Amino acid sequence: MSTAATNMPGVGDPAPDFTLPGTPDGDPVSLSSFKGSKHVLLAFYVFDFSPG
Repeated sequence: MSTAATNMPGVGDPAPDFTLPGTPDGDPVSLSSFKGSKHVLLAFYVFDFSPG
């Protein structure tokens, strides 16, 4: 069994901070930059923008 599964947050747990490219220019955006000021919804789409 993978150890990553034991480190995943559960329902209601705070999301871990992460940084991703957020603009076409690649400017980074961190989840922590929204803490206390905005709500954030994370959505993941399997095979989004992939051929076929």
